Amino acid sequence: MTRTIALVFALGASGCLRPTEERVRQDLQVGKSTFGTFSVEVDEGHAAVRELSATRLALWAAAPRFSVSLDWQSEAPDELSVEVQNCMPQAELRVDPRRVPVISSERSSTGACSFRVGPIGAERALRLLVAPPGTEAPSPFRFAVMSDVQEAIPDVQDIFSLLNQQPGVDFLLGAGDLTEQGTAPELERFQRELEQLDIPYYTTLGNHELGESPTLYQRYFGRGSQSFEYRGVRFTLLDSASGSLDPIVFDWLDAWLALGAGQPHVVAMHVPPLDPVGVRNGGFANRNEAALLLARLASKGVDLTIYGHIHSYYHFENAGIPAHVSGGGGAIPERFDDMGRHFLLVDADPLAERLAVSIVRVD
Repeated sequence: MTRTIALVFALGASGCLRPTEERVRQDLQVGKSTFGTFSVEVDEGHAAVRELSATRLALWAAAPRFSVSLDWQSEAPDELSVEVQNCMPQAELRVDPRRVPVISSERSSTGACSFRVGPIGAERALRLLVAPPGTEAPSPFRFAVMSDVQEAIPDVQDIFSLLNQQPGVDFLLGAGDLTEQGTAPELERFQRELEQLDIPYYTTLGNHELGESPTLYQRYFGRGSQSFEYRGVRFTLLDSASGSLDPIVFDWLDAWLALGAGQPHVVAMHVPPLDPVGVRNGGFANRNEAALLLARLASKGVDLTIYGHIHSYYHFENAGIPAHVSGGGGAIPERFDDMGRHFLLVDADPLAERLAVSIVRVD
């Protein structure tokens, strides 16, 4: 019996009907689209396709580096416009085969990168790489962490303004609950607020994104569960919005843990496996599943775990792995402390295998 089948059996025996199954199926469709005989597929679903026509491709980046395959079953257009929203500030576009040139490249003040590719000529297939130069090799960098905005979307600019003042931050990492009810207007409002942030925001979803539709989030911002590498550090984002991981995600996780072997590995999710305080039921619904997950992360050498969901800040260890709960994006704060709004800064040095976390208070 495979691990997936065993987990499905165990969940079924407990009366659970896999509440995350629909989101897993949607994850598999992220980054794939067709327009007539023109098809697009983003490797590993690292970007959501926002628009596709005969001469235009618009994407929402969910990772700092990603590749795209383009295929035409009939004649390709002379030129193709490629827009990447939520783009890294120094991102460049590379085309394979190289004989197809990039005509123009620019980044707008709202964080969108625009490229023109052509003439495409007789080519019927292209590979695109969107990435800042030099980020494929290990090197020190800094990223930030912020989660749990919810009803405070109108005030999130206070946090973004302070984030923009922090030196050397490459991107913002999130652990969900961007909105109050996960409606299309809320997701669109949050996207508009992100236009004032100088860096991209790569995140998973939280339980508050499940309100209107369990798969609406993916249509806007991409996969709930994914993994990417940047400057020698592996990042894995897991969809724990239902207080559980789907058995299929456990299988994905095995592959991502193998990819992260021998390098620093950061794992982020919304609901933590275990509530660090234990007074508000802020962990997984099933403690056996929580123990299974943490044992797996520990046995494969994960270096840092990041969670949201609890609207405060806690630093502890789970299964010997440093853990940080950071829910300071503006959602109604816990009454147990005066932490309020905050975000984390993480200084990563993959060469020294070091991840140093500090906290920045907004209020």
